Amino acid sequence: MKRILLFVLTNLAVIAVLTIVAHLTGLDRWLALHGQSMGGLLVLAAFFGFGGAFISLALSKWNAKRFMGVQVINPQSADAEAQWLLTVVARHARTVGVDMPEVGVFDSPAPNAFATGASRNKSLVAVSTGLLRSMDRTHVEAVIGHEMTHVANGDMVTLTLLQGVVNTFVIFLSRLIAGVLERNSDNRGGGIYFMSVFVLQIVFGVLANLIVMWFSRRREFRADKGGAKLAGTDNMIGALEDLKRGSEPLPAQQFAAFGITDKPVVSGIARLFMSHPPLEERIAALRTLGPR
Repeated sequence: MKRILLFVLTNLAVIAVLTIVAHLTGLDRWLALHGQSMGGLLVLAAFFGFGGAFISLALSKWNAKRFMGVQVINPQSADAEAQWLLTVVARHARTVGVDMPEVGVFDSPAPNAFATGASRNKSLVAVSTGLLRSMDRTHVEAVIGHEMTHVANGDMVTLTLLQGVVNTFVIFLSRLIAGVLERNSDNRGGGIYFMSVFVLQIVFGVLANLIVMWFSRRREFRADKGGAKLAGTDNMIGALEDLKRGSEPLPAQQFAAFGITDKPVVSGIARLFMSHPPLEERIAALRTLGPR
């Protein structure tokens, strides 16, 4: 989950900075004082919303290397295991029709993997040392197939576009409501507009995150099917069962993003905020495909 968390936090940080800049330059205030033209406000919201999402996307590979410690494999100096990893990724990349991504390894005792990047042909695929140690090679190939399906499907870009749309409506509604609150307040010019915007952005942002998490869960089922197609259904199921056996509360639960790890089954409101479906559901969905 950490990769999605990094993406969301970067996105929110960029929006916060743009909001402050607009406030300091008077642009935000100008719209408020001029009746908050719906068209002008929507343009401003879209600029901030998509700006934050696409800057986050542009920084995604850098964030992975900086905050998750991903070490990109150099083909010229790679050992035998790293060379095998490069070979598997290259084979899957050819099969799904994308350019060879950067391939990296990050130090974590938990089995995990993820893919990220600004486009299908400018991606990064990384696996943990724990995954390489705990799974046999056929299961690792399935995991990599899962990640390469994310790349081929353009999931990171789609997630960014979705994030941009929800950001736009979060910013639009927060400013619209904040303007109404200020006009009905006796404390005009006392900062109520600016403070209301920030509070409402947080509230609406949490609600909008439910949509992003829903999309994230759906894409995991698609990526599992892709991994099954590339490496075999039985191997994909085996990889998920390996994770299930070792998925007690581990640091990996915070590194799921475009990876394959999962939280224990939860229900109710907490389930709505899960980025990944429960492993039991994913395994059951794969079993409907039949052996392969």
